Formats: sequence, C-alpha cells, structure tokens
Amino acid sequence: MSKIHISATVNGDPVEFLTEAGVTLLDALRDELALTGSKEGCGSGDCGACSVILDGRLTCSCLILAAEAQGRRIETIEGMAQGGELHPLQQKFLDHAALQCGFCTPGLLIAAKALLDANPDPTETETRYWLAGNLCRCTGYDKVIRAVMDAAAELRQVRAA
Repeated sequence: MSKIHISATVNGDPVEFLTEAGVTLLDALRDELALTGSKEGCGSGDCGACSVILDGRLTCSCLILAAEAQGRRIETIEGMAQGGELHPLQQKFLDHAALQCGFCTPGLLIAAKALLDANPDPTETETRYWLAGNLCRCTGYDKVIRAVMDAAAELRQVRAA
C-alpha cells in the first residue's frame, strides 16, 4: 500500500503524518502520533473506548479512516488537561471514584466533554442517554453520571463568574 499524507489539527495543534490508505483514525492517532489514550475495545463502534471529538462531534475513531481526518479538528483525551491542570471532568471523575481499570475512562471523558460542549446544563436522563454508547465493566455508571453532573455544575459556575 502507498502512504498518504494527512494534515489536521489535533488538540489545537497542527499535525502532519503519513499513514497507509486503509488505516483507521484510531490506529493513526495511536501509531503515528503516539496518542494512546483512545483505546480499541470492540473495533465496531459499540463500546466507545475509541471516542474522539471530530469537528465538534463525538465520533468512534475506529469507524473512520485516517484519510477522512484531512483538514479537520480532532480532540482526544490527551488534549483535555490544560497546562498541567486537569479538566473539571477529569477532576470530578477522580473525586467521585468514577473509574477503576481505566480502559473505558478516556472514551467516557471525551463523550462527557462533547455533551457539556453541546449542552452545559444536561438533565440526568440526558447525561445517561448521551453516555449510553460507552461500555464499562468495572465501575458501573452511577458514579460516572454523578461526576458529569457535578462537573457540569462547576463549569456553569465558572462561566457565570
């Protein structure tokens, strides 16, 4: 196979890389850009472990080709913390013990970020619905939902100040 050249913006930074034509965005992020936070759980878009935000939309990176990222904005878990300070969602996941093995955590955090970017004041039902595409075998979902709701409240207070 021949290599293709991809230019995109990843976590706010312009990037360029070469990859094979049939490579998924997930594999390109992990193998070409060494961004290993997104995980492959199922390879079919059912588990949410590979979630990224692509041009503002929550996307399973295992389902799209790297070539489709040409010229687009990609946000990964590695871009959530800013300047060494955890994003409020990350901190609330810690505060609420909303993680155990950590395999699903990056996907859950990215999905939660996409939710709060789209709706800063979600109901619990909306939050549960939004995160339904993320599977977790260890923690369960109540702690995750509480963490997201708590982060949403904190972010609203910050915006209001």
